Amino acid sequence: MNLTGKIRDCLIEAFAEKKILTLEIFGSNFPREELDELMNCDKLDITIKKWRKKRSLNANAYMWKLCGELAEKLNISKEDVYRIHIRAVGIFRVLEIKEDAAKTMFTAWQRQGLGWFVDEIGTVNEITTAILYYGSSTYNTAQMSRLIDSVVQECECQGIQTKTPDELAKMKSLWEAEPIEEYNSGR
Repeated sequence: MNLTGKIRDCLIEAFAEKKILTLEIFGSNFPREELDELMNCDKLDITIKKWRKKRSLNANAYMWKLCGELAEKLNISKEDVYRIHIRAVGIFRVLEIKEDAAKTMFTAWQRQGLGWFVDEIGTVNEITTAILYYGSSTYNTAQMSRLIDSVVQECECQGIQTKTPDELAKMKSLWEAEPIEEYNSGR
């Protein structure tokens, strides 16, 4: 179950281990039956994180359209074009890991998706250093905007027609203004 809301109150009892968190849930499709079932559980997995606006599917589709056009022009796969621009945007972490654990870690990282890849830097004293790139599914609006701008810039260099700067600005402003579903049950 995935809900959107905010913390209303937090009560910490002075001489007990108990902490009571009160949540306000947004949206009208309240999952009463699911919550009733969870009320009887002795222990739950709970994740609370800051809400972030999800990016526009139109912007994502446009980026993939341009990746396809670049792929044709450059005679490479659109997935390779995507990875080139993921690398150019630079959302990554540097990892130092024991050499014998590196392959397992890198395999697990790359299973998360197409944009999740690893550049190994090298191994010194049995410690492997690598750059682990995050796929665009984790990007916030500003990061995704940089990715699209990177792809658009290469298209322009290759003579591929793109939206005008005004059209791109409008797409990005609509992206910011898109209504967000406040409640999403069952996921």
